[in-house]
Amino acid sequence: MKITKEDIDALNSVVKIDITANDYQDKVDSQLNDYRKKANIPGFRKGHVPMSLVKKQYGKSVMIDEVNKLLQESLNKFLVEEKLDVLGNPLPKMKEDFSWDEDQFSFEFELGLAPEFEVNLKPKKAITAYKIVADDKMVNNQIDNIREQYGKLITQQEVEENSNITGTFTNEEKDIEKKSTFKLEKVKGKINLKKFLGSKVGDTLELKSKNLFTDDHMLMNVLGLSHDDAHAFEAPLTLKIEEISRTELAELNQELFDKLFGAGLIKSEEEFKNKLKEDAEKQFASQADQQLLNAVTESLIENTKFDLPAEFLKKWLAVSGEKPMTPEQAGEEYERSEKGLRYQLIEGKLMTDNNLQVTYDDLKEYTKGFVKAQMAQFGDSNIEDKQLEDIVNRVLSNQEEVKRLSDQLKNEKLLAFFKENIKLKTKEVTYEDFVKEVYK
Repeated sequence: MKITKEDIDALNSVVKIDITANDYQDKVDSQLNDYRKKANIPGFRKGHVPMSLVKKQYGKSVMIDEVNKLLQESLNKFLVEEKLDVLGNPLPKMKEDFSWDEDQFSFEFELGLAPEFEVNLKPKKAITAYKIVADDKMVNNQIDNIREQYGKLITQQEVEENSNITGTFTNEEKDIEKKSTFKLEKVKGKINLKKFLGSKVGDTLELKSKNLFTDDHMLMNVLGLSHDDAHAFEAPLTLKIEEISRTELAELNQELFDKLFGAGLIKSEEEFKNKLKEDAEKQFASQADQQLLNAVTESLIENTKFDLPAEFLKKWLAVSGEKPMTPEQAGEEYERSEKGLRYQLIEGKLMTDNNLQVTYDDLKEYTKGFVKAQMAQFGDSNIEDKQLEDIVNRVLSNQEEVKRLSDQLKNEKLLAFFKENIKLKTKEVTYEDFVKEVYK
């Protein structure tokens, strides 16, 4: 057998594999002997079928099977030994005059090669790393929500400005019949407010869905609509009032603090505010980190320049999926996936060059931390080593969990690397401003 490689250019090569009968005949003969021992052919005792008959019936199919096995093994071994970093999989080049009736064969495979490049970690424009702070407005709003959540409902005789209203919305034509609760303060417009104020349990109000609430998204909840349907919905509504109440806010006292955080952990209103601020900013930190990871990804793709074997990849995409694609479909798929492929190559190089790979030991320790945190949430912070080991082993026996945790750990390693090595500028913002800037 002879294997040669011809470089078309820096990103494309062709591997040629020549196979003669000497390369596969011994395995074919061995396979046919096995067939002969096991074959059940009328007129012959088992194990005494003439080899000529076995060859006539099975010879060609066995030969084709053995050649294909040899071909795949030899190609894979060649790629490993030559340390060829290929994209996708080798693509066989079809020959019009190919025939299995010969005893020696020549096969060719197209290869798309990964490009050589350097990762640009110092873009001209620094990447913004957001530090999201919980301002007084946010903390006070959260306190108001908590006081309301733990407050007491006081029944009212009629709707007042501070009322909560429970009732059933109906519209027969639109098949609407939904019981909902909402605050009067969310109702929009003087005309609508006038209809509500003074109403009592059992009263029926005729309303219009358009401009009924200060936020159109409330129609999703009160009418049970999807986001798109809520925006398009415009119809008269009938509301039958079933309950009216107001919320007496919970007091900011030790009883509430203990209920929220445990006995004696928070002892004053100032500590309560600081705790809410601290918890909010911890949650914001993970969101800011994800945004930073996204921004760095975009920057690396934009500033790290290299070519790809585009035509090869389009041909590979056309045949690699469950359903074959037309050249046009493969071209469209390539356009959609090109940025992702570029980042995979950049990420792989960064991880290799900077020893950021996720090892099994890394993953096991990370999983231990994950399990401990989960157990602590349920009040069990003193888990025994044997129990922890058993849980970790069960988690890592699930391939989906292994992939999820590996991806998380990989991203954490990359994020730490980026914070140390990428040109960043820190910007302190409120969560409201963060949303405006990032998701505008």
